[in-house]
Amino acid sequence: MERFSFSENCERTRFMGIINVSSDSFYESCSSVDEAMMLAEKMIMEGVDFIDVGAESSRPGSKPISDQEELGKLTPVISLLVKNFDVPISVDTYKPVVAEGALQAGAKIINDITGLQRSPEMAEIIARFKAGVILMHMQGTPLTMQKNPEYENVLGEICGFLEVSIKIAETAKIFPDQIAIDPGIGFGKTNKHNLEILKKLEIFLELKKPLLLGVSRKSFIGDILGFPPEERLEGSLAATILGVAKGASIIRTHDIKATRSAVRVAEAIIKGESCDTFIC
Repeated sequence: MERFSFSENCERTRFMGIINVSSDSFYESCSSVDEAMMLAEKMIMEGVDFIDVGAESSRPGSKPISDQEELGKLTPVISLLVKNFDVPISVDTYKPVVAEGALQAGAKIINDITGLQRSPEMAEIIARFKAGVILMHMQGTPLTMQKNPEYENVLGEICGFLEVSIKIAETAKIFPDQIAIDPGIGFGKTNKHNLEILKKLEIFLELKKPLLLGVSRKSFIGDILGFPPEERLEGSLAATILGVAKGASIIRTHDIKATRSAVRVAEAIIKGESCDTFIC
């Protein structure tokens, strides 16, 4: 079993494309395996580095689905993606049974919105499959997280949470280079919290892990602009570029081509180098 590592190609920003196979997603769901495959092929042509597949919505107010339903939606998609494309597949789940089934089907990364702190066995399963893990911070659950979230020190509390998650992962023998972190924009945060996190994003670099940023078409952008999800691309690009400037190295997005192009220009300015030097 080959061991996954986030260290490969870490000298440049990498892009994680989103494929939703949930019927309750806030933006762009695939209603069939064929749709998911066509979207994956498009993303690969546009230069995606990872594909993140989710079957249970984590939008604010969403309700969980059963393990069996989630696996039933995920497994056919994962199996075909692995068979047809040479791109690491990430699975957005916090459930041990689902994670194990997804890894058996060929996924290489588990994207856990609970940061391994809901189900103790998650870390052991990920370690056993030599997989990568994305540790995200969330206050509450998707059903309740936006009901008056409060912090005394939002940055300090998120950093503390992620430190605990990293310790859980490494104690379970998940290698340090298999771990990435995500502050969880929009997951149990007000608009003010989200903006503070983005303004001071570089604080998370102190945890010495690849920093994933997921702002794509999220509600805080809609609240700033007054636009629905389908009209939030420009706002997403603005937040992404600022995030890259502050140290984000993995960008999770619905829009690979536009995001990659915007980051390419931003990195050329930041690094003062020819784009061809650091963007494949």
